[in-house]
Amino acid sequence: MQKEKKFGILKKEEDDEFYMKLAIQEAKKALKNNDVPIGAIIVNNGEIVSSGYNKVEKKGDSTAHAEMIAIKRAIKSIGYKHLNNCSLYVTLEPCPMCAGAIVLSRLKRLIYGASDPKSGACDSLYSITNDKRLNHRCIIKKGVLEEECSKLLSDFFRELRKIK
Repeated sequence: MQKEKKFGILKKEEDDEFYMKLAIQEAKKALKNNDVPIGAIIVNNGEIVSSGYNKVEKKGDSTAHAEMIAIKRAIKSIGYKHLNNCSLYVTLEPCPMCAGAIVLSRLKRLIYGASDPKSGACDSLYSITNDKRLNHRCIIKKGVLEEECSKLLSDFFRELRKIK
């Protein structure tokens, strides 16, 4: 089923699910460090240019979010501060910090799995990535593999409550 035409190639709905599954694999890596399981993949013209997973606990750094790590790696990989033709796949709706980084790095598309009613800054609480007052906005698609992404997070927090 053809959905939209982007980057000169036909983009299929299934492609978003493929890349989100890879983001979910990244998210699972965070579990080894007792970090919240959030994963991100950045794709440029069908090629994966970077990935990242949450490392807040591992690094003791509140800015070590999956999106921030993936964005920094993509900039290094591409060799330019703007990611104009890139898509970011992330398992959870980005927070205000990450949404700001998405705008500043000028990502073309944001595709996320689960919404975040407590700190989501792309639709739930704020709409930073589509704020007309800012110099960049991106195409947003939400709810891709939402159940899988939500389950990963809810299972993590359920286990965390058992430990405490």
